[in-house]
Amino acid sequence: MGSYTRGSCEFPSGIQSRVASKSMVSQLPALLLLNHRYVLGLPAMRRIREANVLLSGLQGLGAEVAKNLVLMGVGSLTLHDPQSTCWADLAAQFFLSEESLGRSRAEASQAQLAQLNEAVQISVHTGDITNDLLQAFQVVVLTNSKLEEQLKVGTFCHENKICFLVAETRGLVGRLFCDFGEDFTVEDPTEVEPMTAAIQDISQGLPGIVTLRQDTKRQFFYDGDLVIFSGIEGMVELNGGSPQPVRVQKDGSLEIGDTTAFSPYLRGGLVTEVKRSKTVRHKSLDKALLQPRVVAQNTQEVQRAHCLHQAFHALHEFQKLHGQLPKPWDPVDAETVVRLARDLEPLKGTKEESLDEVLLRKIALSSAGSLSPMAAVLGGVAAQEVLKAVSGKFMPLDQWLYFDALECLPEAEELLPNPEDCHPRNCRYDGQTAVFGASFQEKLSYQRYLLVGAGAIGCEMLKGFALMGLGVKANGGVTVADMDHIERSNLSRQFLFRPQDIGSPKAEVAARAAQRLNPDLQVTSCTYPLDSTTEHIYGDDFFSRVDGVVAALDSFEARHYVAARCTHYLKPLLEAGTQGTRGSSSVFVPHVTETYNGPASAATSETASYPLCTLRYFPSTAEHVLQWARDEFEGLFRLSAENINGYPQTCTSLSGIERTQTPTLLQQVMGVLKMRPQTWQDCVVWALGHWQLCFHDGIVELLRLFPSDKVLEDGTLFWSGSKRCPQPLQFDPSHDMHFLYVLAAANLYAQMHGLTGSRDQTSLRKLLELLPKPESMHPDLISDGTFTPADFAPEQLKELQERLEDWSKGPPLKPVLFGKDDDNNFHMDFVVAATDLRAQNYRILPVNHAQIKQTVGQIIPAVATSTAVVAGLLGLELYKVVSGPRPLDTFRQSSLHLAENDFIRAVPSAPAVQSFHHLTWTRWDRLKVPAGQPERTLASLLAHLQKEHGLKVKRLLYGQAVLYSARWSLEKQTGCLCLRVTELVQQVTGREPEPGLRVLVLELSCEGEEDETAFPPLHYEL
Repeated sequence: MGSYTRGSCEFPSGIQSRVASKSMVSQLPALLLLNHRYVLGLPAMRRIREANVLLSGLQGLGAEVAKNLVLMGVGSLTLHDPQSTCWADLAAQFFLSEESLGRSRAEASQAQLAQLNEAVQISVHTGDITNDLLQAFQVVVLTNSKLEEQLKVGTFCHENKICFLVAETRGLVGRLFCDFGEDFTVEDPTEVEPMTAAIQDISQGLPGIVTLRQDTKRQFFYDGDLVIFSGIEGMVELNGGSPQPVRVQKDGSLEIGDTTAFSPYLRGGLVTEVKRSKTVRHKSLDKALLQPRVVAQNTQEVQRAHCLHQAFHALHEFQKLHGQLPKPWDPVDAETVVRLARDLEPLKGTKEESLDEVLLRKIALSSAGSLSPMAAVLGGVAAQEVLKAVSGKFMPLDQWLYFDALECLPEAEELLPNPEDCHPRNCRYDGQTAVFGASFQEKLSYQRYLLVGAGAIGCEMLKGFALMGLGVKANGGVTVADMDHIERSNLSRQFLFRPQDIGSPKAEVAARAAQRLNPDLQVTSCTYPLDSTTEHIYGDDFFSRVDGVVAALDSFEARHYVAARCTHYLKPLLEAGTQGTRGSSSVFVPHVTETYNGPASAATSETASYPLCTLRYFPSTAEHVLQWARDEFEGLFRLSAENINGYPQTCTSLSGIERTQTPTLLQQVMGVLKMRPQTWQDCVVWALGHWQLCFHDGIVELLRLFPSDKVLEDGTLFWSGSKRCPQPLQFDPSHDMHFLYVLAAANLYAQMHGLTGSRDQTSLRKLLELLPKPESMHPDLISDGTFTPADFAPEQLKELQERLEDWSKGPPLKPVLFGKDDDNNFHMDFVVAATDLRAQNYRILPVNHAQIKQTVGQIIPAVATSTAVVAGLLGLELYKVVSGPRPLDTFRQSSLHLAENDFIRAVPSAPAVQSFHHLTWTRWDRLKVPAGQPERTLASLLAHLQKEHGLKVKRLLYGQAVLYSARWSLEKQTGCLCLRVTELVQQVTGREPEPGLRVLVLELSCEGEEDETAFPPLHYEL
């Protein structure tokens, strides 16, 4: 988890954080306060919400930009495209259909765009783009304009400080240009939170040396970083001071200014990085055309980008001369483009570079096409740049980005399409056949694919399948598998879902929505999970009918399982994932690339385990207090209800559980109440009492046992290092977090007891004024000082048992299951308030609401833009997989970081080759042995392996079951060798092989093998 600064909190401290701030929060649509805010932050989201954007051009690329901007919640979006819908548009424009033919693209797209986010104002401009029109917008985006119009609009925008973008795709090439003016301020250049570290010591001297705690990772800070200090005891002069630069020492300590005159350092404190704004200076389009600055990773990429730059210029010249783009795969038109490129003025500021005419020719031949994956890639990046322009969040592109996927075309010239095969046929795939030809389109239509996961990436992939025409014929089809149901937080990035779909199965809704995009799509939904429990569903028969698998999963465990199935059945796997503005896409092709080898699990803070005593008594980080608050919720409102409900059936006395946490838990949940609560006031009394126990009485008792000035035998203070000395809080109903805690806790307590709660804050405040002061409460609820459950005296256990028996007589309690998506159920309110108050106790920097919700809800930060890009990248790899056998160097693994303009595409690794004597194999290989008729015995199987492969087996496994071991006694071996293999499996495992099972997968080890040898699996074919 990142660090937390009050200045960067999306909700300021106080009731503005949750209660009174609800009016502020309600000004933003609920969809905008979900996953996107974890990436952008609320200040940036507010600026996005206030932005006015003009988007000209509503072909496939424009539709992608529009979709992403609407999902991200831009304030208003004005669409402009006077052109009528044609057949070629339908290959990439998912808001259009056959019914849209002849209608204005912008007008035909407006209604469906509006459904994505009702908070975005969407309008259509039907006239020309005039200077008066442009002045009304902060950002102008052109996606389908002639060069002359780009230059005219770009010049005006540059002079009037309007951010200007041009995005274009031509077949398998695309580009993006950004001009944010000559003095554009980036308020927050990076995606990472400001770094924060706990302080171990600060010296008095010139310079002062700040020693960081040992559990703080080094290299957090760099020379010149600006930092501020907070929470320091002793050297308080540093707290709240102006940001100051640091120098990082070799041991990781920080050198700061003169601390000679400051008070001696006592303990505690945090040092926090202050993020600095940056200024960007962009050239206008007319200058950038002749002297382009391109985003590239190396010199080779720069040279290729320059060639693409000239290719686009030549295509614009061709369009100006002929009124259209080159005809698909027309060699005459392609040569004209090459000639026009030769005649262009050389680029300035670059070494003289010869034009790659082979590359130019290939671009020209396929430039008439319109492809949905290309639109998704460029549309996602372009939308992110618009968001950068209006929010000041993240560094913009500088200034040209070129992208091509020409490797999708066949390498052999005889396999390239011909003009006849690419001729328009007045069908929805014309834009795609212009690049790949009708024969390839036919091949796509018969494909059968499994899509695992119908979340954000899954929805984008289904959209791509529909537009590409994957599996649209009777013998083709797509199966989408997802066991989850739609939640409200999904709507901000999973664009196939609508508010009315909340609670419905993702797979079913996504399948129906994809069919609306293309009624010919043969799509089947499946709500069973794809894991080891459903191999009778997704088994041999199922995978025998599948040509490939696309995985859009959010856990590494699930990815590993799906990848293993693909390896087992020799099916190509396309896989992608995102986190914030980062994303990756990968392709795994049998016998061509390596197999999937991602991490086994995500090593995240959400899965971290902390010692119980640290959470209860010695928290020192925001993670500690947050985990404590989450545990409080579970203990008070779920586990206690389950224990009380189960008491009559599970025990007649508490003596058997007195050494567990249960008595303490039950005593706390009963609190000051002698009887079960009957009214709302009873619930408030309990909540107030529990506040007193947690944030005052418990701290007072801890300080009685360990005073703030307690010194250990070695002379060091007990409350030093990682131990932060706490301070008790005094309940104040006018304090926002105090009030929120009681409000939330009382309502949750009422829910648990089946009572009616209350949202009336005014009446609650009046009630709190009438109730006795909490100082007089809880004489017997304090631990005796040990850091284990309190040792209850017999009379205490007896009293507790009597109360428990009374409580268990009424209706069953209702355990409260934590839910992260409903902001009105008081779940997050309780955790937010408890976290904040606990942080106040221990003077830990508070955690803001968004970070709490992200951590507690285990939410992976996601935005629509990176999702669109990785889905587009997978679509490009899908073209290659479907086209047939291809060499390794045509495939691409991709990674991107839109916030930092990192775009890396590389050839995947070849599968590693292993060997043993004369035998060589990769992880895609297996040893196949037919069972025979009649079925062979184990002795026959072992003899076959030795004769055919030279392998003398010393151990044979079926899963975890040992079928044979050379170390067994001769008698035991003899008893097994005579059995048929299936008989032996049944005898060892205690169950028969599943009906219809075609293969038993066995694992073997052999004599003479080395430690690192991993033999291929043995497929025993039934």
